[in-house]
Amino acid sequence: MIINKNQPYNSMFTHLSMCLCGEKIRSGLLILLLAMGHISKSATVDTVSIYSTAMHKALKCVVVKPKSYGKKKSFPVVYLLHGASGDFSNWIKKVPTIKEYADKYDVLIVCPEGSSFSWYLDSPVDSSMKYESYIGSEVPAYIDSHFSTIRDRRARAITGLSMGGHGALFLAFRHANFFGACGSMSGVVDLYSSRNKYELIKRIGDTIANAETWRNFSAINFIQNYPKDSLAIIIDCGTADVFYPVNQKLHEKMQQLKIPHDYIERPGQHDWNYWGNAIEYQLVFFRKYFDKPAHTNN
Repeated sequence: MIINKNQPYNSMFTHLSMCLCGEKIRSGLLILLLAMGHISKSATVDTVSIYSTAMHKALKCVVVKPKSYGKKKSFPVVYLLHGASGDFSNWIKKVPTIKEYADKYDVLIVCPEGSSFSWYLDSPVDSSMKYESYIGSEVPAYIDSHFSTIRDRRARAITGLSMGGHGALFLAFRHANFFGACGSMSGVVDLYSSRNKYELIKRIGDTIANAETWRNFSAINFIQNYPKDSLAIIIDCGTADVFYPVNQKLHEKMQQLKIPHDYIERPGQHDWNYWGNAIEYQLVFFRKYFDKPAHTNN
């Protein structure tokens, strides 16, 4: 600012005030622009529609992209499944911090629609429910073709809560050539023990006529068919959870079968407080798995 010594005092004071005010406005604008720049670099959330050829309909899916997305690099993907009575939007609404986790662990997080009670199965008694085909094949095919992903099983993980916890184990064991890691939070890992609830009979059918299917579809049993491709596995359940006993039983059986896995139990119930905390443990586990050299065992 240049001051003319011949200016009247009042005029000079007014001019000085206007300059200082202008400086404040410019400083404020600079701070605002910097803040906007910071916001633009945080994780972004897309909602996409993915058509299912198996079920002849389109379903919505949330995709959380880390702030580093778009810098000419590819990303590992974590598929995150919702529970019974839930939908594709549950995780982003109930645990919005998954956006921060996408940034922190530099991963793509995909939350597909699994219907209220699909159990992530291709139902043998209801041809309209083919969610194993949808989430095991169709959703990943769409994600790989529309987003910058690392197209390798060692860069794909799947996990979920409750119904989605069981679904994640089910899909990973049956599609281990595609998924390299899986997890479960408060998973309903013994379907037969919940046979009269959650529309399981509608998905799997009569427990006597379809007894073999009940056995084959339940995590407590299908873990015996540990895939030759090997899987990195993490299981997490709260000690006050209604499904804590069956998760303990699953853990003990996996120990007997010498199936490598991480098992976490801590105080907590079957609720979003627990899952909101558990998801970061799972993402830490998956990030470590993604970072391992290809020749390293799980």
